Amino acid sequence: MINPVRLVNCAFIIGASLLLQARPKPATLYDIEVKDIEGKAVQLSKYKGKVLLIVNVASKCGLAPQYNDLQAIYEEYQDKGLVVLGFPSNDFMNQEPKKNADIKTFCEVRFGVTFPMFSKISVRGRAQHPLYQHLTQKKQNGQFNAPVRWNFQKYLVGRDGKILRVIPPTQRVKHQNVRQAIQRALNR
Repeated sequence: MINPVRLVNCAFIIGASLLLQARPKPATLYDIEVKDIEGKAVQLSKYKGKVLLIVNVASKCGLAPQYNDLQAIYEEYQDKGLVVLGFPSNDFMNQEPKKNADIKTFCEVRFGVTFPMFSKISVRGRAQHPLYQHLTQKKQNGQFNAPVRWNFQKYLVGRDGKILRVIPPTQRVKHQNVRQAIQRALNR
């Protein structure tokens, strides 16, 4: 005799599995939706054809002075097609405990940030945002695995949406090798 409880449990598990499989994964970076620092939905397709420098940021991190470098490189190259995208994250030693409004004020007042900032997300672990799933997992980006090692890890993305380079957290964007990689990406 079939146990009705076991049958219901099996049906639930099969149904949940089918739902998870049916949920479409983003095919490209441009299929991903994020929320800006004020909570408004933004399709990354808005940046199609631009060179992107995607950075996970944290205000209490010892690397926070890199906000100055990110703003400077943004100002220098934005007219040529570079966009810096800042994604606050509290995934490393509670270094971004602030709420979005406080993060925005901190970045604007302390560092003069004018590049696009987004709502706080998780860049690793079980709650990892789909953007960072794409950036960090070869099965998503088709290129390589590049897990986030710390705050201020940078992903340089070409105009075609492909990751060109992963820049370690401690390497600053004003470093000659990084500047050259950005210039090459802009000239493609």
